[in-house]
Amino acid sequence: MGSPFASFYEWIRVVCFHVGGVSQLTLSAFVRILHRPFRFRLWFEQMEQVGVNSLVVALLTASFTGMVMVLQTGVQLARFQSENMTPGIASLALLREIAPVLTSLAIAARVGAAITAEIGTMKVTEQLDALESMGTDPVQYLVVPRLVAAMVMLPLLTILTDLVGILGGCLVGVTKLGITFHYYLDITFQWVKIEDFMSGVLKTVVFGAIIAIIGCYTGFTSKGGAEGVGVATTRSVVASFILILVSDYFLTEILLKVI
Repeated sequence: MGSPFASFYEWIRVVCFHVGGVSQLTLSAFVRILHRPFRFRLWFEQMEQVGVNSLVVALLTASFTGMVMVLQTGVQLARFQSENMTPGIASLALLREIAPVLTSLAIAARVGAAITAEIGTMKVTEQLDALESMGTDPVQYLVVPRLVAAMVMLPLLTILTDLVGILGGCLVGVTKLGITFHYYLDITFQWVKIEDFMSGVLKTVVFGAIIAIIGCYTGFTSKGGAEGVGVATTRSVVASFILILVSDYFLTEILLKVI
């Protein structure tokens, strides 16, 4: 009887330990954003890694998601003779939820894993110790550029994915559902307000911070050589996915009241 309780206690202890570590790293990183030295070159390099190099993945995800959304929505609404509502419903769902969340998940899988693998390799090869011995703050040097890049580039990627997703949905609406191009855009702009657009974009600022912080934290806590880095990378992606989905609910509740 003692074993299950002991395991549960150990699980709680480990969760509290990691929550504390993530919270401490998050606070340290945000404080150091405002402190010198400002390594703008590193910031822009990470922006290229997070944004430019992820552009193809994000746009492909958005385009086919928009196409599937319109196809599924149009077919189901046709059963109730309400297919004229397809552009509005699909665009609202895309802008408020689907584009921000799926874009963030795609970036978490690509960028979050890369961050963990890079910093984890530095950890197990003692490069982080070398940085500290040279008087360089690892948080300032490694975490801050990635945090800034993720929080800046993910919203910009989401804006592009919103546009591409709507255009992809419009393509399917015109070719498969018999909706005219002008009618599709008219209904979209009638239904969609600036608040719907801003709601999705603002969420991705938080999602970007989650991806960067979790990626860096799991990298810093890697151990056990190459195998340990692989395990940490898997944990990073899984933790980012879960936190993005959980935080999405609470952000939705807050933004529905505020915006």
